[in-house]
Amino acid sequence: MFPRPIQTASPGARALYRVALPVSLIIWLLPLLAIFLTSARTAQDLAQGNYWGWPHGTNLFGNYAAVFTSSPMGRYLLNSIEITLPAVAGTLVLSTLAGFGLAKFRFRASSFVLAIFIAGNFVPFQILMIPVRDLMIHVFPLYNTIWALIVFHSAFQTGFCTLFMRNFMREIPDSLLEAARMDGAGSFRIFWLIVLPLVRPALAALAVLEFTFIWNDYFWALVLVQSDSARPITAGLQALQGMWLASWQLMSAGAIVAATPSVVVFFLMQRHFISGLTLGSVKE
Repeated sequence: MFPRPIQTASPGARALYRVALPVSLIIWLLPLLAIFLTSARTAQDLAQGNYWGWPHGTNLFGNYAAVFTSSPMGRYLLNSIEITLPAVAGTLVLSTLAGFGLAKFRFRASSFVLAIFIAGNFVPFQILMIPVRDLMIHVFPLYNTIWALIVFHSAFQTGFCTLFMRNFMREIPDSLLEAARMDGAGSFRIFWLIVLPLVRPALAALAVLEFTFIWNDYFWALVLVQSDSARPITAGLQALQGMWLASWQLMSAGAIVAATPSVVVFFLMQRHFISGLTLGSVKE
């Protein structure tokens, strides 16, 4: 069986494992640790060129308080919440319904529809920048609103999520659904009472992935939004770069604030996330 448990490996392999694991962890965490230490430094410490040494003085709470009191960071944070939560919910609802239809219903164009969903996942979204922007300006009056990002993310992410949910639902035994039909249950009742509880781990895994992707989106936040009233925190942090050109401690504190919600969501749903990725199937 691969991978083999480390306890059964040779002494040399176990020694290499014990050395490589902490070294890899330190290297991976080094940028994050550097940003966090910078967010705790004083402006005087940075002015003296102490970028990598231990801080001579700390102003952790003052820097984080200044992020919210001297900039629209609170507004950006609220905008990101208003964008991310509806977009994730819309994506999960649409993809679950579409996945159920493709997995459990036979109709003539099902393969063609599935092929469209698969093909859409391979379209680089940078190519769509100009047409999507023009649509939001000239067709749908959503440009420079949070709805522009909600609609785009819901639409674009539905393709991947539908493919994921369709593959997951195909492993649900048809006999289970047929037994429910024989008891008089309709399609929606079967979906709501039988299918939806079974795919809950997959929904949790997708929710974590989509929350992280949409929350951290930077490209479309620049393309579809220009004002502070709708700008999410990623684009807002970039907009503050001019104001905080030399205030690295404030930029670092803002970056930590922007990254924290994704980390919190992951740890809150870690158990469901892992089970959703590893469950794989429901065997008959």
